[in-house]
Amino acid sequence: MRWLLTLILSVSALFAAGELSNRRAPGFALMDVHQTYHDPQDYRGKVLIVEFMQTGCAHCQKFSTILEQAKARYKDKLEVLYIVTAPDTYQMVQDYTSKFKITSPILFDSGQVMASYLKITPQNPTVRFPHAFLIDGNGWIKNDFEYSAATDNFFEGKGLSTELEKLIK
Repeated sequence: MRWLLTLILSVSALFAAGELSNRRAPGFALMDVHQTYHDPQDYRGKVLIVEFMQTGCAHCQKFSTILEQAKARYKDKLEVLYIVTAPDTYQMVQDYTSKFKITSPILFDSGQVMASYLKITPQNPTVRFPHAFLIDGNGWIKNDFEYSAATDNFFEGKGLSTELEKLIK
C-alpha cells in the first residue's frame, strides 16, 4: 500500500513540475553590472526566480515586465535574478535595465551556470529563451518553464502568479 502512495505522489510531481525541476538548485556566484556578486544562497528563505534570458528577445522583454510586477507585489518574499550570456554585453544590459525599469540584478554568465541549470550536453545542446526556474526558500527547484506555445500563459499571462501563489503560502 505504501508503494502505491509513493507511486501516486511521484507521478503527480512529474505533472506538476518541469523536466529540470525537483532537484537542488545549482550554486553559483555571478557578477552584475555594478561588479557585485550574487549567489542563490544569499536568497534562502525567499522564493527565488532565476531567469535565463537575452536582452533582444521579445518574450524575455515582456516577461521582465511581469517579473518586476511580481517582485513589487510579493515584496520581501520574492527575489529575481536575470542571467545573460554572450552576445549580451555590459552596455546592452545597462540599456535593457533602463528601458524596462529592471530593479533586479542582471548577471553575466560565461555559459557554465546556464549549462548546469539546463543540463546542456553535446547530446542536448539546445537553449531556448526565456527559461525560468522557480526555487523555494530551501534552495530546491520546484518548477521550470521554457518558452513555447504551451507555456505562453506563464510568460505572458497570469501563469506566473498562479505558480507563485503555490510557493508563497
